[in-house]
Amino acid sequence: MEKNKNSFVPWLGGTFIGIAICCAFWAGHEYWPGSHEATPSVNLANSSSSSSAHPVNPPAAFLLAENTIADIAKQTSDSVVNIDISRNITIADTPFHGAPFHNFEFFFGPGFGGMPNQKIPQKGSGSGVIFRSDGVILTNNHVVGDADEILVTLNDKRKFKGTVLGRDPFTDLAIVKIDAKDLPAAKIGTSKNIRPGDWAIAVGSPLGLDHSVTLGIISALGRNISGDGVQNSAELIQTDAAINPGNSGGPLLNIHGEVIGLNTAIRADGQNIGFAIPIDVAKDIASQLLASGTIEHPYLGIMMQELDDKLSKSLGVSNTTKGVAIAGLVPNSPAEQSGLAQWDIIEKVDGKPVLTAKDIQQIVRAHKPGESLSFLVFSDGQLKTLGVKIGKYPSKEESQ
Repeated sequence: MEKNKNSFVPWLGGTFIGIAICCAFWAGHEYWPGSHEATPSVNLANSSSSSSAHPVNPPAAFLLAENTIADIAKQTSDSVVNIDISRNITIADTPFHGAPFHNFEFFFGPGFGGMPNQKIPQKGSGSGVIFRSDGVILTNNHVVGDADEILVTLNDKRKFKGTVLGRDPFTDLAIVKIDAKDLPAAKIGTSKNIRPGDWAIAVGSPLGLDHSVTLGIISALGRNISGDGVQNSAELIQTDAAINPGNSGGPLLNIHGEVIGLNTAIRADGQNIGFAIPIDVAKDIASQLLASGTIEHPYLGIMMQELDDKLSKSLGVSNTTKGVAIAGLVPNSPAEQSGLAQWDIIEKVDGKPVLTAKDIQQIVRAHKPGESLSFLVFSDGQLKTLGVKIGKYPSKEESQ
């Protein structure tokens, strides 16, 4: 009996060791990277140009494979172009053009030291995205807006003269056309479902280094940088993917290789703070530019100031009053013609409560010139409703 008991112990120990080895083998086969054929991965060959093919909340099993970013960069590179521009700058017509020499002609007669006007070419560069295979390219207005000559270089090093079909300074977008066909158009996604924390890939030509690729995330949404020396009325995507001069007009991609934004600006006083125009905005502007060459932006002509306790007290209203004060109106603007007055307090627009100037801007931008909006305002101690017909933003010539 004792002999049988002693022989049972090694058998039991061997059984446990065998089970442990089997478990280890199974775990390694199931979880070791690349060992399981069913592991989800990015299928670039079958990815759709619409984000509807991808769920808003990706499955927890999604893995960022070793070559995912490289594969996306390779696939996208043919749809990203380099844009070189030149413009002529006229310099002074005399070597003594400025103070303290501005009175020399008075003493020595006209033409003293005279020189013919000279035009010096000024060069710049940026990036662009092939929007349509027939040579339609999407880029930034500030890249091509004042260009006398535009040279577009494809990834295969072919060069084409570019022509501006239309541009919109308000959103910093422009359409450039080259005489080419069967080009590899970019996969255009949507910016509707992006969230802070999503992966972001920037491709472009920073400082002339064409087809550079950087990786980051979406840092924030709805940024407005018009007050930072940049004219852009769109609510921008903020990203920490490295963007530098020359990246302007290049694509911002999601992890599926789809364009979700168009890189447009950086904060010079910060690091890794870049901005991109949401692709949904770009698609809408592009379709209008291709149809007519121009964009009509909605316009009211009011200057706004958000209510605080100090302003409420100066206006003689309760500090519980909610709304936006009209600090001023442009003469003969749609707002003035509708009966709105300075220091009226806008409480609702189109039935929606408003607390900030941004609230009002968002509502107005969702409408077109010629449409009307209902304003509920507190004026002269009472509430009243006024209809405001939206106007077209005046051109520089019209506003002078």
